Amino acid sequence: MIHETPASRAPVEVRSAAAKVVREMASSDLLRGEKELLIRHGDELYRLKLTRNGKLILQK
Repeated sequence: MIHETPASRAPVEVRSAAAKVVREMASSDLLRGEKELLIRHGDELYRLKLTRNGKLILQK
């Protein structure tokens, strides 16, 4: 993780001993050519939408 210090604005790398690797996935792999996707999380259903401007919106 990189943070900027307020005084110098020079990037500082922060690592912790308990840091873990987070899996990365391309949005195109999730959407598979579609413009939206429903994601079930527990009892809730979420909608992931790709906008005309290429942004992602997650709605409950």
